[in-house]
Amino acid sequence: MGSGSWGTAVGKVLADGGNDVVMWARREQVAEEIRSRHTNDRYLPEVPLPEQMSGTSDPAEALEGASHVVLGVPAQSLGENMRTWASLLPKGAGYISLAKGVETASLRRASQIIAEDGAVDPSRIGVLSGPNLAKEIAEGQFAATVIASENAQLAEELQGIFATSYLRPYTNNDVVGCEIAGASKNVIALVCGMAAGLGMGYNTSATLITRGLAEITRLGIALGAEQATFSGLAGIGDLVATCSSSLSRNRRFGEQLGMGRTMDEAQEATNGQVAEGVKSCTSIRALSQEAGVEMPLTEAAHLVCHEGIPVSQLVQALMGRTKKSE
Repeated sequence: MGSGSWGTAVGKVLADGGNDVVMWARREQVAEEIRSRHTNDRYLPEVPLPEQMSGTSDPAEALEGASHVVLGVPAQSLGENMRTWASLLPKGAGYISLAKGVETASLRRASQIIAEDGAVDPSRIGVLSGPNLAKEIAEGQFAATVIASENAQLAEELQGIFATSYLRPYTNNDVVGCEIAGASKNVIALVCGMAAGLGMGYNTSATLITRGLAEITRLGIALGAEQATFSGLAGIGDLVATCSSSLSRNRRFGEQLGMGRTMDEAQEATNGQVAEGVKSCTSIRALSQEAGVEMPLTEAAHLVCHEGIPVSQLVQALMGRTKKSE
């Protein structure tokens, strides 16, 4: 459910694993292209899609008879979609979220939205997270990912469905940790992009990634996550990939801001899409304030994206913070 770059890449993974896949797209033009030409040129140009993938813009058609439902819509629109689809959702199916964000209005994670707005049993929900840049996965480059669920049997079931010759899934029971890591890394990638836009190099990037991991871990633990999750694929793995790669929309968006571009100009330069971290920085900041957790890099991203503070001014503020032990 969702045919953006990551949703389409995951659909390809599932089809490459021998599964019949129906892709739901919001626009019929995209659905028709997937159905008839087996491509999705807007989101994954020059990537041929398997014959086992079909497309539809009708959610009822997509969901009918599904054994597993992969939810590939952004965190900010997931709730509205789940409420719309609730009566269509197949009972007893497994559900897996691809969303990496926290809903701004409610501060809910994707798995909570699916359970509450879709009336789905939490034991039937999993989340997928890891260093998984859509273009590289779609090209069949080797990668690993994490499938987390409170239901170990479901996690293992999903692990088998997602495994291919180029994608190796690991299971985990820390849903909170995987979701907090996945949402927060987008925010740190924005900041890394801002630094790159200012012309800063590897020392700065390594510093931001390391300190970013520290603040993400603090928040996760405060919300009940396991510390080990942040040292794994869903934590440091995803963080490094998203903060370092030019394929990362969040990093590219931040780089545009660091170069002095406006929010609208940055959006135009990233295929007309707002990076998820732009929205999530505010909700993650609110979560951290509720939990009493200090997250200076997340605060910095919020100030740039939503309060108009210049990136150069934030560098001075971050470097002037009170000195303390690591």
